[in-house]
Amino acid sequence: MTKRVAILISGGGSNMLRLVESMVGDHPARPVLVASNDPEAGGLKRAAEMGIATAAVDHRPFKGDRPAFEAALSAPLEEAAPDILCLAGFMRVLTPGFVARWQGRMLNIHPSLLPKYKGLNTHARALEAGDAEHGCTVHEVTPELDDGPILGQACLAIAPGDTPESLASRVLTLEHRLYPDVLRRFAQGDRSFHQLS
Repeated sequence: MTKRVAILISGGGSNMLRLVESMVGDHPARPVLVASNDPEAGGLKRAAEMGIATAAVDHRPFKGDRPAFEAALSAPLEEAAPDILCLAGFMRVLTPGFVARWQGRMLNIHPSLLPKYKGLNTHARALEAGDAEHGCTVHEVTPELDDGPILGQACLAIAPGDTPESLASRVLTLEHRLYPDVLRRFAQGDRSFHQLS
């Protein structure tokens, strides 16, 4: 049975686009909704142009009340009835209550080789630490930030002249390969770890 996938974004949605583009042919899943916490997110327009339902719930009016924001966000999600929820550059920290509702069905992509560098500024932190390699991770979402079972990673060698910006650009290219790979396997029921070569 084909799995239904909803994708949450906050910006241009480049990872969302790669996920959507991958869900064709014999892929075990199909996109049913792209939602954002920013009504102006460029990815919403791109998703609509691809014929995917979209929803926007602006987080700003809910300042300081994350459960109320999440309740509003849950309405279009419940209507779309996804089997899998993919966070693709969704820049809001989710409450344990929201995570519990989707736990075991929610994926996130993070720009570091977890468990290293949870949170923000991962590229600068990898450079400051003098790391030889860096990369990205797809993991199941649990209440703890950037935690949860790791399903896939992709890594690259840090070059002598790398800056946080150049590293971000190179890692994003890896993200665009890794996330679709993990989603396909996850939709087939495969939760094993996979290193993308």
